Amino acid sequence: MRKRLLETRGVLLVVGFEVLSGCSSSSNPPESHTSASTGSSGKSGIIAGGSAGTNSGTAGPAAGKSGSSGASGMAGSTGSSAGSTAPHDGGSCLGASQLAKLGKTRLVVGAARPQSTAEMAAVASTPLDLEYVYISGGIFDGPTPCTACDVTCSVGKQTCDQGCGWWGCYNTPPGMYAGYFLQGSAQASPAQIPMFTYYELLQTVNNDLGGSNEGSAEVMAATNVSIMTSYFADWRFLLQQVGQSVAVLHIEPDFWGYAQQVGSDPTMTAAAVATANTKDCGSLPNTIAGMGQCMVSMVRTYAPNALVALHASAWAAGADASLNTDTTFDVAANAQKVAAFLRGAGGADADLVIVETSDRDAGYYQVEQNKNTFWDTTNATLPNFHQDFAWVKALTEALGVPAMYWQNPLGNANQTNTANHWKDNRVDYFFANMDELAAAHVIGAAFGAGDGSQTTPGTDGGNFATKAQAYVTSGGQALCP
Repeated sequence: MRKRLLETRGVLLVVGFEVLSGCSSSSNPPESHTSASTGSSGKSGIIAGGSAGTNSGTAGPAAGKSGSSGASGMAGSTGSSAGSTAPHDGGSCLGASQLAKLGKTRLVVGAARPQSTAEMAAVASTPLDLEYVYISGGIFDGPTPCTACDVTCSVGKQTCDQGCGWWGCYNTPPGMYAGYFLQGSAQASPAQIPMFTYYELLQTVNNDLGGSNEGSAEVMAATNVSIMTSYFADWRFLLQQVGQSVAVLHIEPDFWGYAQQVGSDPTMTAAAVATANTKDCGSLPNTIAGMGQCMVSMVRTYAPNALVALHASAWAAGADASLNTDTTFDVAANAQKVAAFLRGAGGADADLVIVETSDRDAGYYQVEQNKNTFWDTTNATLPNFHQDFAWVKALTEALGVPAMYWQNPLGNANQTNTANHWKDNRVDYFFANMDELAAAHVIGAAFGAGDGSQTTPGTDGGNFATKAQAYVTSGGQALCP
């Protein structure tokens, strides 16, 4: 699996950027990220919160987790998947209506919120479409959000008067972290689409139960009524901050992949839903299927202009389609298994599905783990870009919703394969082949480091900023033929 990163600025194919969060890839779930700002490190890769009591509008830390790992996925493209649902789309192609809701007619590009002055300077003049942050670090102790960030509010028994992990107390009054981010996105020139990656369950479970609970233990913890009561209350609180704003809401990277590995039918794996959130989801089943359906339906109630997405992990069905080297592997069948699980968990009722390439630069894996995660840019040998795009195309057609790439690595061939200067080829290939993303029903791509040691827009020699600027200036890539 992958590690998640914390907050930074992200780039999306509608141009955007991600907050730093670390992920690791493997045939299993992603590794955790280390926090780029305050924080905690570890399997979950979340960043601890900023200090409470500041009303300055500076964003608190974010943590993230993205990353898929695994083994499978193979060449050969795939056409429409069997049994695919009708496009969730009022436009002329899959994803057109979603782009229109974001105010765009071309693929968007984005990035994680910058974590340093160097990163801010690197993208200051780049007209990114989207910026993303992590919502992570753990949830308040108790069934309802705190009304003040003082000794009456705590996270994992740590009171928030001195700073705590709950995003709601990164700024005061509670919730203004999201409010300031929304304001900043609206005031940017040009205005940016705000994206929230909600990665709270793992940190919350770790705080409540102790130790590391990533994977099946995290999925099993979703049956805990006390944990899930707080969890749904926090999700509601975030959605209430978003309100009528146009935004993208990305729900729980890795979690759905872990859940699929626990059981391929989300209606058969238990979770506390109606028992934990009678207010919003009292009629939904107490299953993983009900959990996803509940979270999507709450967006419609509290943040009706937002686009919501579950996360699709390329390793969820067993083999990692993003790293597959077997030419006989059935890419479409693998993607359809992931789509079937997500469909049952509310993914077909969402607006998008979030996908990713890798949680870390390929040069990092090559040097630090003696592992080849580079994709062949000639698409002659596996793994390669065409294989991944074929997987995404099959996934989106089976779900009936378009995809967005998130937390793409920022390395390039001119780097030195040292800390913060790792080689990779995703930025260069994506910007040179946006038409291939459009053909896979991808509406945008966001770029961000998967952990604090990875390449960033501030350390990549200006490669990302230059290419994003050129992409936007040229008019970008249309989604529909």
